[in-house]
Amino acid sequence: LISFVFSMMKESGIETLRNSGAISVVKILRVLRVLRPLRAINRAKGLKHVVQCVIVAVKTIGNIVLVTVLLLFMFAVIGVQLFKGKFWMCSDRSMLDEETCQGEYFVYKDGLMNGATVVDQRLWSRNEFNYDNVLKAMLTLFVVATFEGWPGILYVSIDSNEVDVGPKHNYRPYVAIFYFIYIIIIAFFMVNIFVGFVIVTFQSEGESAFKHCELDKNQRNCIEFALNAKPVRRYIPKNPIQYKLWAFATSPMCEYTVFVAIMLNTLSLAMKFYQQPVLYTQLLDALNIIFTVFFTLEFVLKFGAFRFKNYFGDPWNAFDFVIVLGSLIDIGMAQLNPGNDMISVSFFRLFRVMRLVKLLSKGEGIRTLLWTFIKSFQALPWVALLIILIFFIYGVVGMQVFGKIALQEGTAIHRNNHFQTFPQALLVLFRSATGEAWQEIMLDCTSKPEASCDPKSDDNDPEGHGCGSNFAYLYFISFFIVCSFLILNLFVAVIMDNFDYLTRDWSILGPHHLDEFVRLWSEYDPDAKGRIKHVDVVTLLRKISPPLGFGKLCPHRVACKRLVAMNMPLKADGTVEFRATLFAVIRTSLKIKMDGPIDQCNVELRDIMRKIWKRTPEKILDSLVPPPGDEDEVTVGKFYATFLIQDYFRRFKKKKETRLAVERMEAEEDLTVSLQAGLRTLHEAGPEVKRAISGNLEELTDVELETNTRRNMPFFGNVIQSIKRKGSIRNLTVNNVQHAKVSPTNSYSYHAHQNSFNKLSDNEYLKDNSMAMMPVKLANGNSNDGGHSDGW
Repeated sequence: LISFVFSMMKESGIETLRNSGAISVVKILRVLRVLRPLRAINRAKGLKHVVQCVIVAVKTIGNIVLVTVLLLFMFAVIGVQLFKGKFWMCSDRSMLDEETCQGEYFVYKDGLMNGATVVDQRLWSRNEFNYDNVLKAMLTLFVVATFEGWPGILYVSIDSNEVDVGPKHNYRPYVAIFYFIYIIIIAFFMVNIFVGFVIVTFQSEGESAFKHCELDKNQRNCIEFALNAKPVRRYIPKNPIQYKLWAFATSPMCEYTVFVAIMLNTLSLAMKFYQQPVLYTQLLDALNIIFTVFFTLEFVLKFGAFRFKNYFGDPWNAFDFVIVLGSLIDIGMAQLNPGNDMISVSFFRLFRVMRLVKLLSKGEGIRTLLWTFIKSFQALPWVALLIILIFFIYGVVGMQVFGKIALQEGTAIHRNNHFQTFPQALLVLFRSATGEAWQEIMLDCTSKPEASCDPKSDDNDPEGHGCGSNFAYLYFISFFIVCSFLILNLFVAVIMDNFDYLTRDWSILGPHHLDEFVRLWSEYDPDAKGRIKHVDVVTLLRKISPPLGFGKLCPHRVACKRLVAMNMPLKADGTVEFRATLFAVIRTSLKIKMDGPIDQCNVELRDIMRKIWKRTPEKILDSLVPPPGDEDEVTVGKFYATFLIQDYFRRFKKKKETRLAVERMEAEEDLTVSLQAGLRTLHEAGPEVKRAISGNLEELTDVELETNTRRNMPFFGNVIQSIKRKGSIRNLTVNNVQHAKVSPTNSYSYHAHQNSFNKLSDNEYLKDNSMAMMPVKLANGNSNDGGHSDGW
């Protein structure tokens, strides 16, 4: 309003205020109107969040800024002590003081011998960046910290002489140490700490809205992926002939053949050069025809395999069709009108290289990297919008303040670099944001006679002060700090935020793993109905490596345990839903609300999801986290729990039967060994028993009987070897004779032969070291062979 009133006074002819310059001062108030777009921040939630993060980041790093400014002030004081009054110089470098720097001198253009001689005026001037006071010293050191033009300031400092004396070449080379120390401490250390704090604070502030949430960032990202994920359609033809074409067109051999052809085609397009031979041009044209025919055949093959709807449903196939059609038109026009490149589409063929990205995306690492780039680009628009808003504000301010400066060649304000139009102002600001000679533009926009006014401006500068303004110092320095040190680093913060999985344990499931589930689901659900048989879930998850899936080496019993924990709702036809299965995989892998009663955990998780994703339909929420309902409802967890119970019961029963069998065999073995020990004792005492029964007690052997021990008696050795060889104790070999199993029923018989174990004759029974059992006369008249006698 004030600006409008003064403008009306000017138009009504009131010259007093105009001559006093009050109107020019009030015009600056118009600049405040450029702040109106800031009201849009409150209307855009994402932009508001980014601005709040920036503000909080600036508040948090206040201590770092204070330390940096104090260090800058300390180096500025040291610089004043070293270089104050020593940056004066004469245009004629042979003159070292102001008194001798008078008159004119010869300037030799293009060398002393052959160049023209020009007479120039001697000028005694001071370098624009100097250390005459602390403020100028801080400005000079800030420019050095931005790495723009600092070598020139370094060389002037090295050549500096005494106060008010011109420079001498390499007069004080040791002062370079001052700049090295300053750059290491300020530019390399403090500035990067400042940037690092901005990034860390931006990331932490982004999580402030969820500081009371029980889910961490990775869990929220995975759940959000499951909420938005949809099954993809995979076309599989039913016609046998078309299926063979489809199988060949989608085979790895075909894909890699096309991959090689694309690389060779790109290489052939890159082989052109200026003034190439005619034969070489004909060779490249022949290669172009060959590759065009190849890609045309590829189009025919895929069109026959996918048909019209499915072929053009893929953007990559539509892109290939456009390239092939353009290549055919290009070849046809080249034959009809040689030498005319007006409709050449050779440039567009280079975009076929983008198909390599599609082919390389089959690898897990590259697919994860591409997914991260896409997620980063999705998060960048709000940061980019904030940068555009800042550029807009500074561009309008620059037009209002520096738009009247005349364009002069030899200065930083010329026809390619000025503020007279808004697009040119944005171009200057973009150049300044990259740090390209921004300090020179700043100096030529300051208040000095050299910054003359443009003749077409309404201010002709009658006093000759120029149309520049010292506001340029604040304008450019603040813009450089905000853009280069703050806003542009938000891009780094956003990208690092999406690449946080690189610094996380790879065994933890993340959203970058989940795309593989969607891709493999299409193999079992080609029509994208969102359902597959529950038995296919085990096969599907075994194809996926951990942490998302089970892996190929996962035992079936362990996979069933995971499915019990997943507990997806099971439909009447034995199928499970896509989104419910994906959510169950995420929940069990990340242990989201899995401790405690399942119904209580489901209720708590539903409440959390309602708070974070408020627009989620209740139907989807019920499919992911079923509410407490009928206990008789069939779920995958109950199905596989029944399977595991039966499996464990069968294993327990088999284990029990095995244990009882082993115990029974051990008992039988103990009984058999006891009987065999008794028989061995009987064999050892055989001769003495025979003599005692016959009554011939005086008959003694002249030769001392060999003591029978276990080592020279092969009885037990044969028994053990027989058990090891036969694997059973039912048939035993005693002294190389096979005997039947010894039991109370067949161990003794009144009418059996002495060697009744196997009913062998006496001659067959005598082997190795065994002793024959001779028939003897018993006291009752019976013989020991089982017969009867008339004795006693």
